[in-house]
Amino acid sequence: MRRIDVAVLGATGRVGMEYLQMLKDHPWFRVVEATGNSKVGLKLGEVVSDLPAGIQSIEIKESDPSKIESEIVFSPLPTSVARETESKFAESGFRVITDASPHRMDSDVPLMIPEINPDHLGLVEGRMKRDRGFIIATPNCTTIGFAMTLKPLNDAFSVRKAVMTSFQALSGAGYPGVPSLDIEDNVIPYIPGEEEKVAAETNKLLGSISNEQDKIQSNSLEIFCSCNRVAVIDGHLESVYLETDEQIKEPEKMFESFSGVPQELDLPSAPKKPIVVRKENDRPQPRLDRMEGKGMSTVVGRIRQPGPKTLQYHLLTHNTIRGAAGGALLTAELLVKKYDIA
Repeated sequence: MRRIDVAVLGATGRVGMEYLQMLKDHPWFRVVEATGNSKVGLKLGEVVSDLPAGIQSIEIKESDPSKIESEIVFSPLPTSVARETESKFAESGFRVITDASPHRMDSDVPLMIPEINPDHLGLVEGRMKRDRGFIIATPNCTTIGFAMTLKPLNDAFSVRKAVMTSFQALSGAGYPGVPSLDIEDNVIPYIPGEEEKVAAETNKLLGSISNEQDKIQSNSLEIFCSCNRVAVIDGHLESVYLETDEQIKEPEKMFESFSGVPQELDLPSAPKKPIVVRKENDRPQPRLDRMEGKGMSTVVGRIRQPGPKTLQYHLLTHNTIRGAAGGALLTAELLVKKYDIA
């Protein structure tokens, strides 16, 4: 297949640089444009290290639709500018894949984890056929592993209540992040807006397209979250307790056997196993397990079953790979394959 030209908005930010690194050897996508309003006019090679010559020479532009020509636009823009800028790109006919938060809960925007809800791309199918622009969002980095592990359990046993406590890495706060004197020798037991996002996004991900085919009917799972910032660089660790309507049988096997459309299609960024189970008593750990599946797998461990309809486990997800650039790339790959864009 031909390589598809893509642009990265906010390419000089921390997550934007992660996109460039993951895209530099991508078999389907070719970075030809980049934006970064504070670095306009510079070459990418002057700002970002370890890039191929072809990408180094790209001149940084403004985040303006009139200056971009690529078929797909990746947006790791800061929340403060993402809503307006991404809307302008979509209105101008661009296909926007964003991991920023402002559009995630919009009724006409698919919120995607390709293994969980590939059918939600149906929200943009009509716009694809009419060659119109649209936005597809990826979830909060804390939501991804949580929702990934709930999916097979909910399908098999009907989860009715979940309680999650997160221990979130510093990189999840973005740049410049948490002041060192606040986090060193410390845990911060509050991340503004995080707990509400996780609950709402998880239910949207586990929901279904309504009969009108123009919005998602969210699930009604009871979700209670407590989110903490810890002194880890990358990797969000989460502790989960859940209750089901039906008796839980062989949960470890449910995790290990879970697979989805990205694996069936052998998409370039898809891990062979979306969920990897560790059987040691003290795993998963961020430093040891965050790069499982090249950072795209969710790692589950400490699986315990207190009762026939209750379950406890820990999970770990790499927040800047699966939780940001990697998740967006996988979503774009699914879009390309599903609609034969190339």
